[in-house]
Amino acid sequence: MTLPQHHDIVVIGAGIAGATIANELLERGKAVCILDSAPLPASACSSHAYAIAHPHVGRGAPRLLRLTHIAFLMAEARWGKVWNQHGIFQPVKKDKPFNYEEFVGHLKVLELSEEIARVLYAEEALRICGIEQDGIWIARGASMNLSSATSEALKPHPQLTCCWSTPVSRLKKVGAGWQLLNHQDEPIMTARKVIITASLETKNLVASVGVRLPLRPVRGQLSIFSVPEHDDWVEKLPKTAISGDGYCLPAKQLLDGSYRWIVGSSFDEGEVDVQDWASSDDANREQAKGLLNYPEGETSHLLKTGSFVGIRCVAGDRLPIIGALTQRPGIFLATALGSRGVLWSALAAKLITAQVLEDDFALLARLGFATDLVAALAPTRFFAGALASEPALGALASNSKPILPSGPKAK
Repeated sequence: MTLPQHHDIVVIGAGIAGATIANELLERGKAVCILDSAPLPASACSSHAYAIAHPHVGRGAPRLLRLTHIAFLMAEARWGKVWNQHGIFQPVKKDKPFNYEEFVGHLKVLELSEEIARVLYAEEALRICGIEQDGIWIARGASMNLSSATSEALKPHPQLTCCWSTPVSRLKKVGAGWQLLNHQDEPIMTARKVIITASLETKNLVASVGVRLPLRPVRGQLSIFSVPEHDDWVEKLPKTAISGDGYCLPAKQLLDGSYRWIVGSSFDEGEVDVQDWASSDDANREQAKGLLNYPEGETSHLLKTGSFVGIRCVAGDRLPIIGALTQRPGIFLATALGSRGVLWSALAAKLITAQVLEDDFALLARLGFATDLVAALAPTRFFAGALASEPALGALASNSKPILPSGPKAK
């Protein structure tokens, strides 16, 4: 096919982030061209059919807590057609004391209503979730098929141009915009504004314009287990999803009486191998015992029937990178979504669109984006003095050395 020569807005990467941003721009009346090196959308980590979504309710960094709350509400509103609300239970960690009133107070501080999240004693958790553990019940927690959501966002539209099997090797400044070049260094097209949502490949694309980002790959493997109908595990299987050290979806009984149960995921830093690893299945079996608080469970009874392997992209500080690359006007980034692609893609769609269209900051504020939250996501947080031209944000930029976990940990 003959590719168009110029576009006002080009999105590189047709995973869940790129598709959601493109869809938001279309809803705002803008023409968009989206490119991907694959022959179809959602070909990499966004082919994931078992992603979960819930606001963070732990004791993490305050900005992360506020951001996931905002992002959860945005995702819930956006993904109605593919939003599988079944609730998610988060057990209290076994080595932590459980103080009911303290946990209730914590949820109030997070401004999470009981409609979204509430504290349960083990007896009530057993009745609601099938899990006899103290913890937090996130009733509106959900799972989502990222591939279906991506396809829905990129359904045919008169102002949407899709260019498949079109890898972009580098960017080059030309006039008031940017030129996209392939691996033969031949021009593909030009664009006034470029939004890069290409996961780990974002690192190479921004490097081509002289910018370095601390992005790392993290391999994750989910295991799909079959549990025989009369096995001892059956009485322990959850009615809802569980999120803790790892996660699982509700067990589903099949026509033959057995149960299908999805458990994951491994957290293998620096790995990009998408092949199935038996060691990851073994780790997920052990994780399953921990999620259900079933230490005597016989792991050999969890029979593997399938798996999903995805390569997530993370930044050094564990937050996504979403916003304008202010050192290179006209370039915007949405990457490092890690294991929260459902949430961060919905948030990125609003934030990136507002920045691309140069909306008033008051609009962002109405969406919940306080100044410190915009700065916490900005690509420029990694560069000393990079935000000096924006005093309102500059003082909030971080120059700290990125920190990555010291060892494998399920997410």
